Amino acid sequence: MKTNRILTIAAVVCLALFSNAADTANSGATLSKQDREFAAKYLKETEKNFLNSVKGLSDAQWNYKPAPDRWSVAEVSEHIALAEDFLSNMISDKIMKSPEASTEQRVAVKGKEEQILKMIPDRSKKAQAPEPLKPRHAFATREDLLKAFSSKRDANIKYLKDTKDELHAHIAPSPMGEFDAYQWYLFMAAHSKRHTAQIEEVKADPNFPKK
Repeated sequence: MKTNRILTIAAVVCLALFSNAADTANSGATLSKQDREFAAKYLKETEKNFLNSVKGLSDAQWNYKPAPDRWSVAEVSEHIALAEDFLSNMISDKIMKSPEASTEQRVAVKGKEEQILKMIPDRSKKAQAPEPLKPRHAFATREDLLKAFSSKRDANIKYLKDTKDELHAHIAPSPMGEFDAYQWYLFMAAHSKRHTAQIEEVKADPNFPKK
């Protein structure tokens, strides 16, 4: 009888240890509460800042180009909206469907969040937009553009708040090296922050229409 009790207790302890080990292994790939809260806040904040930057602009202000080779507020806004859709689809349709990364890959990308938040919004380093993200009058109206952006951004925020997907387990290359899927969502938000700053540069141009 005593032996059976000892074996039962040992079995329970082993099961508990196994369960904790499994939770620990998964915790590195699934999002922590801190991950979720930070990403949701950053995406919401950068969404709000972009929408505020274009709020109340007249058609003349919306379409003003500081120079022939520079984008108008309308063109920058379209780029932001196109990128939101493009990056969202890339994460869900490609990155999250790719094989899980090795332990070495996960270790290599760990902590890159700070690099993304610092470098992507930095407009001292210019870059050419890839062809699919160049303005092409993809939206019939300004309202359609802003609605498409907000709808996609809000869906991304909801996903990050609720998902059980292992975003840290799937990795894809970027111009700055490899990022995991979670980091790609931060990249997306930082990208809109970068181009919101570009909109403010257009609005600061001496010849920007007064109304």
